[in-house]
Amino acid sequence: MTASILRSRTVSAQRLPAWTRPSSAQRVPKGSRSRVTADPPRLVPLPREGLPPWAESLLDQHGFWSGRIWYDTVLAHALPPAAEPLAARCGAAAVPLLGEGGRLRSLTTPYTQDWRPLAAPGLDAAGWRAAGQGFGALLRRRPPALLEAIDPAGAWLAPFLAGLRAAGIRATRFDHTGVWRETLADGQDWEGYLASRPSALRHTIARKGRRAERETRFDLIAAPGAALEAGIAAFHAARAGSWKPGEPFPDFDAALMRAAAAAGALRLGVLTRIADGTPLAAQYWILDQGGTRATVPKLFHLETERAASPGTVLTAMMLRHLIAEDRVRVIDFGRGDDAYKAHWVSGRVQLIGLVLADPRHPAGLAALARQAAGRLLRRFR
Repeated sequence: MTASILRSRTVSAQRLPAWTRPSSAQRVPKGSRSRVTADPPRLVPLPREGLPPWAESLLDQHGFWSGRIWYDTVLAHALPPAAEPLAARCGAAAVPLLGEGGRLRSLTTPYTQDWRPLAAPGLDAAGWRAAGQGFGALLRRRPPALLEAIDPAGAWLAPFLAGLRAAGIRATRFDHTGVWRETLADGQDWEGYLASRPSALRHTIARKGRRAERETRFDLIAAPGAALEAGIAAFHAARAGSWKPGEPFPDFDAALMRAAAAAGALRLGVLTRIADGTPLAAQYWILDQGGTRATVPKLFHLETERAASPGTVLTAMMLRHLIAEDRVRVIDFGRGDDAYKAHWVSGRVQLIGLVLADPRHPAGLAALARQAAGRLLRRFR
């Protein structure tokens, strides 16, 4: 692809339901010394307007997916109407949750890239163990809880699980979904990155890029304003003409793009046919980790234009800008095992889920029995 086609135009207290109240196993008797030496773990509601002020000290200031923008947007635009957003406050950590049908699960959505409890910066293993033990106290004599989208390499996980075990809660892990990403080598530029891609992809970019150079316009939008609103409209148009099924929360992407743009974390790309102004492809990327990582939550192209590979061409344009101009070092294609991702990045991280069960509860005992039966069956296959 020639340099000109890759040149961008950058524009600039609800009441808790009864099932969330402490069970008899969690209540601290009157006069107990533990009641005055530390706050007991507790479930508190999260307003759908956004995280409350007390959460500020627990938010990741460098990681977008555990930050205020992410959670505020999820709370306002990506929750089922009947779900109760909650936080389990456990010492120096808080566990973001949803309550549905009398059960607890992680506050995760189809868009979640990485979930973990929120904690004060620098929380050590002892603090995480205490948080896990406190969370476990909230799960006693309750139905199993489900946590998803967890990176098993997280330093918090092992001590948190140890705390759960100390509280009598059994954790069973399962494979949830994959995340595709690649860390660029030191000094690797766009040309070096492109040279490392499969030859079929390089040839497609070169061949289809020449046609795109003649017939399309590439816009990269990073700032709030009229250009962003036009870009969001183009994004929805490309989404509507793609092969992908309908969104469960159709307002979420626009809300996230607006919030990310206001924070300087958005890179929205649109490829438009010059002749009639039709958006052929659109995608947006989020910068985090101090601008060193770029993640693409969504990318779409018109299915009727598939032969021209507008999605591939646009992805190449975006990556060139992200590597050459934004100087990102980690390229992240997000969750899901779509086959095309392996062409753009070489690494896959297996995210896991956890079923947290109390064997003293009938549903917890049944869940543990099912897990044991499944392991036994796999052993004899």
